[in-house]
This record gives sequence, structure tokens and C-alpha cells, in this order.
Amino acid sequence: MEMNQTTKFINHLREAIQQEVFVKLSLGNYKGEEQNLKQIFVKPVVIKRQTMYAFTLRYQTKDIFKNFSFDDTLSTINNYLLDGFNVATLFTTTEEFILERNLKGAVKLRASQLKNVKSVVKTHDKEKKRLIAAVDNFYLNALGVTDGDGTVLKHAQDKFRQINQYVEILSSLIKELPENSIHDVVDMGSGKGYLTFALYDYLQQIVQKANVVGVEFRKDMVELCNAIAQQSSFDQLSFVEGTIDSYQPQNIDLLIALHACDTATDDAIYKGIKADAELIVVAPCCHKQIRREIEKNKAQNDLNFLTKHGIFLERQAEMVTDGLRALILEYFGYKTKVFEFVSDVHTPKNVMVVGIKSKKLKVKGGNLEVLSEAQNKILQKIKDTKAYFGIGYHHLERLLGL
Repeated sequence: MEMNQTTKFINHLREAIQQEVFVKLSLGNYKGEEQNLKQIFVKPVVIKRQTMYAFTLRYQTKDIFKNFSFDDTLSTINNYLLDGFNVATLFTTTEEFILERNLKGAVKLRASQLKNVKSVVKTHDKEKKRLIAAVDNFYLNALGVTDGDGTVLKHAQDKFRQINQYVEILSSLIKELPENSIHDVVDMGSGKGYLTFALYDYLQQIVQKANVVGVEFRKDMVELCNAIAQQSSFDQLSFVEGTIDSYQPQNIDLLIALHACDTATDDAIYKGIKADAELIVVAPCCHKQIRREIEKNKAQNDLNFLTKHGIFLERQAEMVTDGLRALILEYFGYKTKVFEFVSDVHTPKNVMVVGIKSKKLKVKGGNLEVLSEAQNKILQKIKDTKAYFGIGYHHLERLLGL
């Protein structure tokens, strides 16, 4: 009798899995010989594009996780039911099945309809929801991030995480702007285009029909990226050959420059300010211009005990350079954010400088007629900072004629 009821329960489980209506299963009231085992929970998951069944074996002081195939799941559950577990509960999308063994060893199976329909969730616990999906994404495959099945290649795991972190940061910044205000995007120094493609992909997802241009001085990279964009049917994405300094944009709503070296970051910020961009996002690389100024003039200040050491001088130059950039952005009507982010586990931390156009201060394209009190204070702060560190000029300041 017991075997018949257990077999019926296993058959219900088999049918639920085959019909893709299996939601979850639990085993309880354990009286077997395995020490400290209390409960088992089972649910479907997708691992490497295959449906598996995740077992959580709950002990008194720990949990153990195992994944089984369809056949192994059925045999494993059957064995546990015959060897110690006295209660089993199976949930499908519409039904609940409960198998119980009482103290006398009698086994009963009862079924009931659920009042509310449940859904089947196959996401793995450890799988993070990402804005840029690996599956069915041609450009990621063409750029060598995924294989033909949409699995992220082992050597590209860090790059894939970096792409998604970058898009997550930009998505939060874009949400601060007025709705549908992004029409023209320029990525200064786009390289192989990983992040440019990902941003275009994200903008399409949120129905921002924007023209996206990647600027790159290497001709082979430009040709490669344009070919991939065409094959991906990304009609409003294009790449042009040129430098940040030489590129002359007509319209920019969002300007990006990641890891542009030394004063190339200033060139990019300058282009964004002159175009009255809604959002300017830069991750500077190298800060040689300001370091040379500090070393040349050797100003005497309270930080001399630090800046006599090369590594501290380098870090000080980085902070001063980016601090002045933030002040200059504020002078031209931008609300600024400066924060540290980690692109992946193997690269050092990066500083991102962000300027979001403020509607409170009307300054268009760097054309200033009457300075506000706040702007005069910023100019004085820039002047004082330069004097304190012995800085003759800041490249961005010079470009903008301050």
C-alpha cells in the first residue's frame, strides 16, 4: 500500500516536471538515520541553459546544495521517501499534493486545487539579474564575450560583469534626467566598442531612440564595430575615426569618456559643456598635466610632508585634477558627483566624475554674461586651489577660457 501511494506521488512529480508546471517540493518530518538532517527543498533551475533541479538539504547547523538531472531527481526523492521522510509536499502551478506517513506506518496521499495559480521560476539563486543579457545577443558573440549559445566565455567573465556594472551606473544617472531627453550620445574613445554597444542596447530597451556615436582613432576598430552594428541591425549606432580633440559633434545630450588619458578627459568635458550636454560621464586615466605643474612650482603648504613621496604626489595630483574638473562643471551649471567604482575583480578602483545639467542655473554652451554669486565663489575656490598647490593652469580651465 505504501509503495503504491509513494509511486503515485512520484508519478505526479514526473508529470509536473514533464508538463513544466513543477514549482517546488519539500520533504519533512525526517526520522531516518542521517544525523542532523531535517528537511529537503527542491526547485527547478537553469544552469548552462539546461533545466536542473536544485536540492537544499537542511541540517541542524548547515545547508548543503546539490543539483540533479530529471531522472536523478525522481530516484533521489523516491529513495528519501522510503528511507526516513514522513511528509512530502509537491506544488504545481495549480495543485498541491501531500504525502504523509503516520506513526503506524500508514501512508496517505491527498490532492487539492490551489486558489491562486503559481508560476514556475527557474532562475538560479546565484544568478544575478543583469540589464545586458548574454543570450541571443549577437554583438556580445561577435566581440568575443559569449559563444554561439549565449554562454559567457571563461576569459570574458570579468568583461561581462564590467559591461553590466557600467550600464547599471548609467541607467541610474539617466533616470535623473527629464524623460526622453537623450537623443544624441557620443562615446569618446570607444575602443572595441563593448560599452558603446551595451549602452545602445540598454537605450533600446527603455525606448530611448537615441543616435549613438563611438569615436575611436584606430581605423581597424572603427571598421570592426561598424560591421557588427550593421549585422546587429543597430541602425542608429555608428563609429567614426578620429580623436577626442578633433571630433566636432553637432549635438550631444550624453557624453561619455572612459579612461581617456590625461588631458584627453578635459577635451571630452569641454566638448560636453560647449554642446550643453544633459549628462557628462568621465572616468579619467592618468593625471600628468597637474602633477607636472605641482612638481615644477614646488609650492610650500601643509601637505609637503606627503607630496615629497612620489606615490602620494601621484594620488594628490589625481584628487586635485578631478576636484578642479568637478568645480569647473559646477561653474557651468552642472550638479556633480564624484565616486569610486570597481569595474571588475582584477582591475584597480576607478574614479567616475559625473555632471548632470542643472535647470536652476541657466548656462548654455559656456556662454556667461552675468556671473552669479555661486559662480564667483567657485572661481575663487579654483584660484585658491591652484595657488595652494602651485598650479599655473588646468587644461580644462584653459580650454574654456576661465
